[in-house]
Amino acid sequence: MPPLYLASGSPRRRELLTQIGVAFATLDATIDETPLPSEPAHAYVARLALAKAHAGLAGVEASAVVLGADTAVVLEGRILGKPADRDDALAMLAALSGREHQVLTAVALATQGRADVRVVSSGVTFRPLLPGEADAYWASGEPRDKAGSYGIQGLAAVFVSHLHGSYSAVVGLPLCETAELLANFGIPCWQRPSEMDL
Repeated sequence: MPPLYLASGSPRRRELLTQIGVAFATLDATIDETPLPSEPAHAYVARLALAKAHAGLAGVEASAVVLGADTAVVLEGRILGKPADRDDALAMLAALSGREHQVLTAVALATQGRADVRVVSSGVTFRPLLPGEADAYWASGEPRDKAGSYGIQGLAAVFVSHLHGSYSAVVGLPLCETAELLANFGIPCWQRPSEMDL
């Protein structure tokens, strides 16, 4: 079985991969995440996931498989990234209040001679936020490093009235599609303890 590397510093992605019983090591794969002019959101997340996976290949053994992923919150075609500051976060949360938006997550696997990527789209609906809620949520510290200024797996769960799609993809890694890709690259889920030593 080839060794697997996760090209991400996200604790949420580490937890999700661990949840499905996959052995992996993490590595840093810093890339430029600036959207290209007129780049559609689907193409943007797919490009970044592939770029992270390919960037991770530079520092690993030739037999390794590298997993890259990227998540974008999209409202009416506009990508909502991580907030620059409090005002930016509050503006995003106000825009999401009482409305449905899309969360796009791409997962990519790459080796020295092969790569594949999947993009998963989920619809998330926020209930109308009450006065002061967005400010209190910002004060919690949670929105600071989150696309769209919220994390569904954290305190912002109380804002979500409806989810259509993959919960794990909204958190940061679509587990069904990830498991299918891993299997295609010779890496099983639900590994026995003896298989999980990297």
